[in-house]
Amino acid sequence: MRYRYPRLTGLTGLTGLTGLTGRQRSPRAAGATAGRGIRCTDAGLCTLRVVIGGLVAAHGVQKTTHRLGGGGLAAGAEEFRLDGFRGGRLTAVAAGTSQAGGGLLLAAGFLTPLAVAAVAGVMTVAATVKVPHGLWVQNDGYEYPLVLILSMAAIGLTGPGTWSLDELAGIDWPASAGIAGCAAGVLGGLATRRVLSRDESAV
Repeated sequence: MRYRYPRLTGLTGLTGLTGLTGRQRSPRAAGATAGRGIRCTDAGLCTLRVVIGGLVAAHGVQKTTHRLGGGGLAAGAEEFRLDGFRGGRLTAVAAGTSQAGGGLLLAAGFLTPLAVAAVAGVMTVAATVKVPHGLWVQNDGYEYPLVLILSMAAIGLTGPGTWSLDELAGIDWPASAGIAGCAAGVLGGLATRRVLSRDESAV
């Protein structure tokens, strides 16, 4: 069976084929549609940044203080010792500061490549601790850190969006800067695990 296609006669045929009205084809309508799409994208990026950044920052505060349910610096140092790290309180302070600072920068959308690097770095360290347990989070695996690392790669690629302090300051980061920041964070996290590990055979 052969299909018959309607003959297009000027704009009338085109309108009948596509189902678009003259108003929908107008540049003004197209611009309004694009504007709504951009606003939704910015809202989505802002939500992602604030939620992830806020939670990561909160975990950093927990590592060094008793706020937000944290056990204080002594508990943070003990946690790193049990995970096979040396350095004691200094390691806990460095990790907590990186998490809190990187999370706040990410939430604000300021110095985004640096924020991406900080969060990706601490999450890479967390992933190395959980690798022996496999992927899935129910087995204490590295699923959650992996999701956050990939989220940092995505934000590094897209940028923080217009609802950010980078935009307010007129800073336009190229995608390469964000991706480089994420890569630097991952490599830095692996190096940190290697240097601070008490077990020489650790990843």
